[in-house]
Amino acid sequence: MTTPNRSSHIRLTSHPEPETPARFPIRWGADTPAERGPVIGTVTNPGLRNVIGAHGGAYALYRALAVSSGALNPLVRPDLTNTDPVVAIGPHPQWSEPGRIVSLDPFGHMVASAFARDVAEGADIRPSIAVTRARLNLPEILAAIAGHRLAADGTILHASGDIAVTKIAIDPVWHLPGVAERFGTSEQKLRRTLFEQTGGMFPELVTRPDLHVFLPPIGGTTVYIVGEVAALTDEKRTIACRVHDECNGSDVFGSDICTCRPYLVHGIEECVREAQKGGAGVIVYNRKEGRALGEVTKFLVYNARKRQEGGDQAATYFERTECVAGVQDARFQQLMPDVLHWLGIRRIDRFVSMSNMKYDAITGSGIEIGERVPIPDELVPPDAQVELAAKKAAGYYTPETPPDEAALKATVGRDLDRY
Repeated sequence: MTTPNRSSHIRLTSHPEPETPARFPIRWGADTPAERGPVIGTVTNPGLRNVIGAHGGAYALYRALAVSSGALNPLVRPDLTNTDPVVAIGPHPQWSEPGRIVSLDPFGHMVASAFARDVAEGADIRPSIAVTRARLNLPEILAAIAGHRLAADGTILHASGDIAVTKIAIDPVWHLPGVAERFGTSEQKLRRTLFEQTGGMFPELVTRPDLHVFLPPIGGTTVYIVGEVAALTDEKRTIACRVHDECNGSDVFGSDICTCRPYLVHGIEECVREAQKGGAGVIVYNRKEGRALGEVTKFLVYNARKRQEGGDQAATYFERTECVAGVQDARFQQLMPDVLHWLGIRRIDRFVSMSNMKYDAITGSGIEIGERVPIPDELVPPDAQVELAAKKAAGYYTPETPPDEAALKATVGRDLDRY
């Protein structure tokens, strides 16, 4: 059964589409954008599509609302004039090293230049990465200046508290064979599960085995680089890094039930210090709210924790999440190091995190980590002590007590912290 859609010519079908050779084949892992080919998720010209899904990740649904309401012409394509990155990123050797990058398009920021002729000829090729400059301003940074933990230098950190950064937005682009390998499964099983668990939202996952790239409808990643981008690949300069998973309640609204915002700000401070010493700092901010279980689930868990007999307790911290969600954590950091490889990073000198899961994922991907920097005790909010106690009891990294793998597995099965 097929249902025509006059505006976009997309067909809904339970049968495989004809596998005609793509005009723009994708050769994942190629050295140059020309050899690799563009990622095209156009919904207005099916003949050019070479991926599953649509550009914009989760925001593709808002685009659909705009089109359905008549506010947006579905045939409109972005004018990419003057949208090029403000600073060059790559290419780096990791971009073509087998298996290093499977969850983002290394050439996603080069579309306007690398595929200029194809775009001019009408191909709807869109960037999945944007690189710009900005300033960050957080009240805690002013407090750090007042407390003499940081000093303004007029370039990296201004007396107003502004921090000069290079800011990078990244939409996810999954190479399905590579993602499957990371998770120790088959591509066929991954495709089938993605199809089933999205309620059949993307039939091409099971009907188009010739398409190996997927634009998933999930949140992406934002990177904030303090200092020179060139320092990230300079072996003579040092790097501080904080990999942070989204916590809207704490990061934005200052909820004190967890250490998320304090640790994020602490990471930013460490990045500023490293940049002022001639190195660079990197904040990687991933949209994985509530351990990638979502904010509704997170709030339900808050209720369950606080209403249990005896009140909120470290001993049942992880158990309450599993009772509500069926799993303690769905972030699975296997894909997280990709952005670090995209930046060309080979070594992190100061890793601002207590997470063994993140540490293991990064070092397991071939990036060396020197010092691990925990959150100072004085930055932990009183209501977050339960969280911290639960994680320390589970064997998570602290400078005083190195993690005991056997104790960790006996307690919670694996490192499942938010840090």
